[in-house]
Amino acid sequence: MGVWLNQDDYLRDLKRIILCFLIVYMALLVGTDQDFYSLLGVSKTASSREIRQAFKRLALKLHPDKNPNNPNAHGDFLKINRAYEVLKDEDLRKKYDKYGEKGLEDNQGGQYESWNYYRYDFGIYDDDPEIITLERREFDAAVNSGELWFVNFYSPGCSHCHDLAPTWRDFAKEVDGLLRIGAVNCGDDRMLCRMKGVNSYPSLFIFRSGMAPVKYHGDRSKESLVSFAMQHVRSTVTELWTGNFVNSIQTAFADGLVNVGWMDCATQDNLCKSLDITTSTTAYFPPGATLNNKEKNSILFLNSLDAKEIYLEVIRNLPDFELLSANTLEDRLAHHRWLLFFQFGKNENSNDPELKKLKTLLKNDHIQVGRFDCSSAPDICSKLYVFQPSLAVFKGQGTKEYEIHHGKKILYDILAFAKESVNSHVTTLGPQNFPANDKEPWLVDFFAPWCPPCRALLPELRRASNLLYGQLKFGTLDCTVHEGLCNMYNIQAYPTTVVFNQSNIHEYEGHHSAEQILEFIEDLMNPSVVSLTPTAFNELVTKRKHNEVWMVDFYSPWCHPCQVLMPEWKRMARTLTGLINVGSIDCQQYHSFCAQENVQRYPEIRFYPLKSNKAYKYHSYNGWNRDAYSLRVWGLGFLPQVSTDLTPQTFSEKVLQGKNHWVIDFYAPWCGPCQNFAPEFELLARMVKGKVKAGKVDCQAYAQTCQKAGIRAYPTVKFYFYERAKRNFQEEQINTRDAKAIAALIKEKLETLQNEGKRSKDEL
Repeated sequence: MGVWLNQDDYLRDLKRIILCFLIVYMALLVGTDQDFYSLLGVSKTASSREIRQAFKRLALKLHPDKNPNNPNAHGDFLKINRAYEVLKDEDLRKKYDKYGEKGLEDNQGGQYESWNYYRYDFGIYDDDPEIITLERREFDAAVNSGELWFVNFYSPGCSHCHDLAPTWRDFAKEVDGLLRIGAVNCGDDRMLCRMKGVNSYPSLFIFRSGMAPVKYHGDRSKESLVSFAMQHVRSTVTELWTGNFVNSIQTAFADGLVNVGWMDCATQDNLCKSLDITTSTTAYFPPGATLNNKEKNSILFLNSLDAKEIYLEVIRNLPDFELLSANTLEDRLAHHRWLLFFQFGKNENSNDPELKKLKTLLKNDHIQVGRFDCSSAPDICSKLYVFQPSLAVFKGQGTKEYEIHHGKKILYDILAFAKESVNSHVTTLGPQNFPANDKEPWLVDFFAPWCPPCRALLPELRRASNLLYGQLKFGTLDCTVHEGLCNMYNIQAYPTTVVFNQSNIHEYEGHHSAEQILEFIEDLMNPSVVSLTPTAFNELVTKRKHNEVWMVDFYSPWCHPCQVLMPEWKRMARTLTGLINVGSIDCQQYHSFCAQENVQRYPEIRFYPLKSNKAYKYHSYNGWNRDAYSLRVWGLGFLPQVSTDLTPQTFSEKVLQGKNHWVIDFYAPWCGPCQNFAPEFELLARMVKGKVKAGKVDCQAYAQTCQKAGIRAYPTVKFYFYERAKRNFQEEQINTRDAKAIAALIKEKLETLQNEGKRSKDEL
């Protein structure tokens, strides 16, 4: 039996089938467009080390050198290389998470190394658990944590570094537990290596908090490295005998960890027999241990003479931290600073035994270490937004001021966190204490604990909170716990840093450093850049007064170069206050207006000069560098000259024989530094106008005048000041090329002359 369809039904069904195929085809296309995390096969929570390891595995498998017959090999490898270049960089990773590839259009990449590089030179120590690869954001916190560090600064292309690598691995295994072994890849982290004074590879340094780094100059054998490292390991071994044994055992835990001693059973035969010791052995006496027969069972006899095995066994058997009760928690936290481990169940203990060192290592910082069982008082933990095993620092004000740790659960990271947190002013926030309507300004960091850039930002927030103490409060909000609150403020990427100033909300888009956060806050309090709307642009720029000039940045928030420019733009604006008006306009928000102004790229920087009878005119910046200094020099170059060009005659008459103070720029037209300094000198001329005259002498045209003035290099700045009391001229050479610094020196000199003049009058 068959079913016949009329022509209209047939065409309609055919269209549906075609549409279904189109939808499926489009879905397949979308599915092949993997994001960067999927390309590398890592999660969004992946650490830098995990990203490097994943990329290396793919590089060795997919590199074009290994796939010469695959025409797509080059293109496929470019994709994973691009993904790695973005995800390894904190700033690019944050922009990618927030805007996708659209925010990275200026960072297209396109270059990669040979297969041999990825096989032999890339991530040398990534697969060695005893060696910790340190990056710039965590380096100082690690080496200042209180632990002893021995760090290998290396370069991937250095043959001596590769020769050392097997020895360094063996050495790390040998001393594991005695000190931390680190590595810094100077190929990836050149800035860190420069900051630490590393200028050759490999360079090996010992680091300890409060001590200057010590460089290793010996041969690179394992034995020599161990010998050198052990010189810096602080330890005391006590000889025990009948006269000191009992007292030593009873006071052994006064300092929080374990004392080490030895006993010669040949001379202490009775004492050894009382402990049932008949052969060489190692014994661990826990706190409170005595020689009573009833308590001898508490003594742990270790069936090993291997130092590392003994160390691990003793660490495992150290007593756990004090367990705080719900009844006394608030009172205990109100009178002391605490590092508190939250657990769910009294017997739960999944922490690394190494963390038992915390009590001793934090003793000098007056931080006590304890535990709290959330299963005994779930309401307390819920109010603190603790829903899983974690740890937090309480700052001596009960449960009001505290900060939850979101870093690595390893000793050096927790040490650094505890020391930073107790001395900073960052608070963990939630719905109950969120400062939406607070009268005081707050900086709130919306973050997710799994996000590496978020974790990297937290230490910088602590530093910034100290720099801005009394002006701004700091808080962090975990969006994985308080999703509703984050949605309320339309948080789309992590970290997102926002300043709440009563009804005003400002999002921070700069680099994640304490210094740039400080600049951002200062600029909020005293804005140096005018945020322009199309109406404001027309009123302030297009219809500007005849004596006004403007510099305007046309930008889009998703544009990475625009984001990099913004802090430099604000920094430049602060140096031009009173000289050049500085503005910016958001071309994403005002797209039609920017198109009308013929803005074809971002950022577009324009200078609008003094108005004249000529047609509407502006100058576009085409320079390579977009830093504050380069942009300021470019802008100042358009201002009319305020200084006076001097000839030999006018220099003699007005400066040497006149009665005014002069600051003179001796220059040569062909001299590059002179050309760079010229706008700075014009800025100086405006700053000292009315008190000191500014002049310029061309030393190419008037060589004899400059020779008589003692000029030996260009540019040279001299201050000629007239001493009225003595009725003569004096001169001083100024050895800086910064306008503000020169103006400050001149001001100081004028005040000195004024005081000397007053004293001369008084004497008369």
